Amino acid sequence: MTSPFLSIIIPAHNEEQRLPRTLRQIFAFLETQTYTAEVVVVENASSDRTLELAHEFATRHPSLRVLHEDRAGKGNAVRRGVLEARGEYRFICDADLSMPIEEVQKFLPPTLTGLDVIIASREAPGAVRYNEPAYRHWGGRAINLAIRFLILPGLRDTQCGFKCFRAEAAQKLFTQQTLGGWSFDIEVLYLARRKGMKVAEVPIQWYFGADSKVSAVRDALRMLGDIFRIHLRALRGGYDLKP
Repeated sequence: MTSPFLSIIIPAHNEEQRLPRTLRQIFAFLETQTYTAEVVVVENASSDRTLELAHEFATRHPSLRVLHEDRAGKGNAVRRGVLEARGEYRFICDADLSMPIEEVQKFLPPTLTGLDVIIASREAPGAVRYNEPAYRHWGGRAINLAIRFLILPGLRDTQCGFKCFRAEAAQKLFTQQTLGGWSFDIEVLYLARRKGMKVAEVPIQWYFGADSKVSAVRDALRMLGDIFRIHLRALRGGYDLKP
């Protein structure tokens, strides 16, 4: 089977309300492109009709694959989807589509070449945030300060949910990922840096949704704990440099 140029991986936990709209927008966009693509939805321990709706959508779109991941946690769902995707480029996409799907062109050749990992940034020059409450913005900046100080100096926005990986880089990074929750991408980016991969931030347009599932306090505390876990594991040599 010929590998598609692009895989779009969507982790989906209890997304029956947002996923159908997101899939309609993605497929409408892909129909206008000249490259080949697949969409991989990874339903993740949902208690609603997310899995059923995704399967229904797949009956009308042969390029949609639906996976079920029993283990809860966004990181577990992303790892499953990235490693089972077949695209030359593998793009992680949040189910709320807070970044317009048209922005994906910024992450791909011919716009960008020679990079291993490209991450969406709401802080890079040229980025625009819409409708984000001040407490969410400044809370995110505080978390990023800890990330830059302890793990990833120089990266201004590691937590935006839209990231693109070359296939070879994706296989190397996600097979070594250990965190299964929200902080998985911090660990993956840390591994990319350790391996000397070329990582770049791309400014995007980003729209805050009132139905966001991110808890400003609970998830921030969990993330801080994971940041220190990654930092301590690195200090103890827990991240061996593998090929």
